[in-house]
Amino acid sequence: MNSVSGRVLLPAGWLEGRLELEDDKVVRFFPERAPGRYVVPGFIDLHVHGGAGGDAMAGEEGARRAARLHARHGTTRMLLATVTAPESDLVQALEGIHALMEKPGADEARVMGVHLEGPFISPEKLGAQPPYARDPDRDEMLRLMARASIQVVTLAPELAGARQFIKFLRSRGIRPQIGHSLATAAETAAALEAGAKGFTHLFNAMSGLHHRRPGVVGAACARGTWAEIIADGLHVDPVAVRAAMRAIPNLYVVTDAVAAAGMPEGEYRLGSYTVRRKGNGVFLQDGTLAGSALTMDRALRNLVDWGLDLAEAVRRLSSLPARYMGWADLGQIQAGMQADLVVLDGDLQVEEVLVGGKRVFSRS
Repeated sequence: MNSVSGRVLLPAGWLEGRLELEDDKVVRFFPERAPGRYVVPGFIDLHVHGGAGGDAMAGEEGARRAARLHARHGTTRMLLATVTAPESDLVQALEGIHALMEKPGADEARVMGVHLEGPFISPEKLGAQPPYARDPDRDEMLRLMARASIQVVTLAPELAGARQFIKFLRSRGIRPQIGHSLATAAETAAALEAGAKGFTHLFNAMSGLHHRRPGVVGAACARGTWAEIIADGLHVDPVAVRAAMRAIPNLYVVTDAVAAAGMPEGEYRLGSYTVRRKGNGVFLQDGTLAGSALTMDRALRNLVDWGLDLAEAVRRLSSLPARYMGWADLGQIQAGMQADLVVLDGDLQVEEVLVGGKRVFSRS
């Protein structure tokens, strides 16, 4: 029987002790003196394009490189994200992700499915998405769904047929998210009423908040329950992150990481684009932010630096994304839950990562 000791973040709060693990589950907790380190639920990243030089759009090997890199930084479960592309390119990406899901590696974060970011987005709000945006197409969606488990779809609610498409996605158990959109607040509200669940990288690539034109951001802050946000300090100012947390009760963190994550400065692929990592950011040639080089452990330290209590910061990376996806056995540490755990030292650096009770990373 495996065990992990430290200051453990339980539903009741922090307690010193030892967790006993059996098979892939947490079995019990024993209070006792423990080493000066933290044990927290595994991080769940619902928006990852790549890492360690690998791009999910390139197929299985690119997806695996990303899953290995993010496991070393505390991510235990993830959704791999596509970019807007011709259908043939999306099929290649989905088949690679499906192959990874069928045979996960011993040192990889577990990929739970796909976040289809586009192609059903506004051609006027692409951000760093390649120029293949198109209106929602149910037949294309059915063909893509046959290739891999699509869990989340980002779309622009102002497009023709979007509301009916949102209802279709919900009928198939897929979470529609609003993003890459120039929608008005009224169009956004109509999409929420049709069944849209959340917002993709809040503030980025969407119509902003103006006091007479509240746009997608205004509707999200007024009516939204769920939204993802990139906590790298570049995509969104920390003050705006804190403001969004007041407005949207279940704001959770994603990385939106691309192939440049975990790599030195230089050029990398993002779908059909070449992007450049410079410092802590990733950019197109025109200076547009193109995903991020963020990892979830860095995001955790950022939130703490911005004034969040550690337990609250962990909640934004673990339990909230698990609840959003309906993954009832993930995101918390208690008996019967999956033994997805991250062990952090006193500086919040990752020491160990366990997925289903098995160590996928150990710093020692």
